[in-house]
Amino acid sequence: MRWVDLAVVLLYLIGITWFGARFKEGQKTLKDYFLGGRNAPWWAIGFSIVSAETSTLTVIGTPALAFNGNLGFLQVVFGYLLARLVISTLFLPQYFKGELFTAYELMQRRFGQRIRKLTAGCFLVLRALAEGVRVFAISIVIQIILGTGEVASIVLIVALTLFYTFEGGMTAVIWTDVVQMFLYVAGAVLSFFVILDQVPGGWNEVVRVGTEFNKFQVINLHFAWDSAYNVWAGVIGGCFLTTASHGTEQLMVQRLLAAKDLGESRKALMASWLVIAFQFTLFLLIGVALFVYYRSAGIAPPVVADQIYPAFIWKHLPPVVAGLVMAAILAAAMSNLSAALNSLASTTIMDFVKPMTGSRHSEDHYLRLARWATVAWGLGLFVIGWASTGVKSVLEAALGIASIVYGSLLGVFLLGLLTKRAGEVAAMAGMSTALLVMIYVRFGTPIAWTWHVLIGTSVTFIVGWLFGFVFRQEKTDA
Repeated sequence: MRWVDLAVVLLYLIGITWFGARFKEGQKTLKDYFLGGRNAPWWAIGFSIVSAETSTLTVIGTPALAFNGNLGFLQVVFGYLLARLVISTLFLPQYFKGELFTAYELMQRRFGQRIRKLTAGCFLVLRALAEGVRVFAISIVIQIILGTGEVASIVLIVALTLFYTFEGGMTAVIWTDVVQMFLYVAGAVLSFFVILDQVPGGWNEVVRVGTEFNKFQVINLHFAWDSAYNVWAGVIGGCFLTTASHGTEQLMVQRLLAAKDLGESRKALMASWLVIAFQFTLFLLIGVALFVYYRSAGIAPPVVADQIYPAFIWKHLPPVVAGLVMAAILAAAMSNLSAALNSLASTTIMDFVKPMTGSRHSEDHYLRLARWATVAWGLGLFVIGWASTGVKSVLEAALGIASIVYGSLLGVFLLGLLTKRAGEVAAMAGMSTALLVMIYVRFGTPIAWTWHVLIGTSVTFIVGWLFGFVFRQEKTDA
């Protein structure tokens, strides 16, 4: 146990919790609590999008992908850019028509109340399961730092993040995200140069060995349904994946809705890609550098791939530096977890509780319910995180979970935005069929996860469109 590094980590945890809780005073209405009062600048929202998109899965999972493979994951990142163009053109103008709090209110406007609840329910299940895996990823880091068990590790980070999210709402989420993003990017840059310093020959040696073992390959033109990292699966699959996650999932849409207007929201979304592309490149290069380090030093890397990067930091980086980088990894974890808690609470209150009660209670009443919904979801994520122990790859596990539901969500949104014929029954039939098909595809076929959202989207759209010839649209489009 290196007490100076432990002190750095603990100071960070205390400091960021205090900083987030300071935003409590500005939380007077549901608009304040769930949308930050729509007062945050576009650049802060952009950084918050990056933080939500990153998480501990990226920080510890991406280096492991390059360590065991190459830079092929960047092909998926190319698809992220295409998706942002689609969202800016097709989705955002619809979201800024009226005063929306959640993505699923748009579905009620187009189809009806039942499809709103179905899409919102799918999000709750999806985000809870995927975030539970991310919570487990946090415990990997905490275990290395404190040597604590998995349960104690999960309790510590969930409790601290829950506290400032409970108090400060979306405003706390956005501004702690900004601080945390700069911290974990700086930590990654710092660790990268420290790794290079410990490799005999530095960057030139990394290039030489990496080239020898084909570590710098980005583009793979070979098409295969069971390959996640080829240019076809990356660009097409990455586009559908990100269109679903950023265009239909409340975790991201909530940030886009927090912008002052449509133009600010578009700027935040597009600017976030530049940072995302830099981040993924950096973390993949860290994985390549670690591969060369372990090979040149003759040291056996950790058996669990997701421990390779955090274990190196804690064991081999100088005092204080190790503490700073570990704090940076926890920063990514806490920023994503706080966003998940707030988005889960907003969907619970705005898409289920408030419609059922007919908005007959006061704003203060719903604000109190929103805070306690945040607490309830914090407890739920702790349970799911504890149940996720033993996952082989946290990054691919979370993406695999998301891929089952994302296709149904994106398909029904596209059905609503691009067609007029299909009604609510047709939309529900499309979603239900796609969910069943994707469960089979996920667990019964070797098809790579990068294709899953495209398949689910296609099934939802086609089935819904065909059913539309029988069950015509009854609601008037807004």
